[in-house]
Amino acid sequence: MYHKLAVQLYTLREACQADFPGVLRELKRQGWAGVQFAGFHDYDPMELKAVLQETGLKAAGLHVSLDDIVHRTDQVVSDARLFGTSDIVCPFIKPSLRHEEGYAEIKQQLNQVASQWEDEGFRISYHNHAFELETMINGQSALAYMLNPAFDNRILAEIDVYWIQKAGLDPFEFIRPYAGRMPIVHLKDMTDDEEMTFAEVGTGVIDFAPILIWGEAYGVEWYVVEQDMCRTDPMGCVSTSYTNLTKLISQII
Repeated sequence: MYHKLAVQLYTLREACQADFPGVLRELKRQGWAGVQFAGFHDYDPMELKAVLQETGLKAAGLHVSLDDIVHRTDQVVSDARLFGTSDIVCPFIKPSLRHEEGYAEIKQQLNQVASQWEDEGFRISYHNHAFELETMINGQSALAYMLNPAFDNRILAEIDVYWIQKAGLDPFEFIRPYAGRMPIVHLKDMTDDEEMTFAEVGTGVIDFAPILIWGEAYGVEWYVVEQDMCRTDPMGCVSTSYTNLTKLISQII
């Protein structure tokens, strides 16, 4: 499992802006196997690709805006091809689209892109927050509607377990319908206090062991750690998550 551990680089966005190559080299030094991109911070993608080749880091997908996925698809696919990843992930949608008609349009658009590129090996996933669980569509949450595991729905899941917990649901129970349809899962912990904010993996209230065991049985290819905001140095937070995650893995395998 250790070869499936990656960092979502949004966690380190300020450091990436200052010295993206240095961030990648430090993550490799810590032991991470991959990184998930959330933009290139004005760096030449070819330069970043060279650093991945130098370090041996793999690309665990690209987080790309809905607008880019739909309207600049060729460039997005070109970037994915450059970094050797199959996975293009829509990470967020604007508040103006968070209604039944908006979700229906997004589902149609992402399915169209997925259908267009699946023969070349590219996959489209959707990354959740908690807001998709606040809108109901035909008796189910907007998130369940978007990710419905039906044969004609090509949108795959990238479940963020923190946001499921934040919405008051059990992350392990929530992911179970997506067996074989979730190549990437997002791991982040929740503080055990009134704020219930983001925490390093293994320092909060989320039970990751059943999630990891399930992931190994049902097709998870990357376990991506993300921490939207950090109370201390983000690189240190990432290091703590790696230490705790690898310790947990050693206990369950």
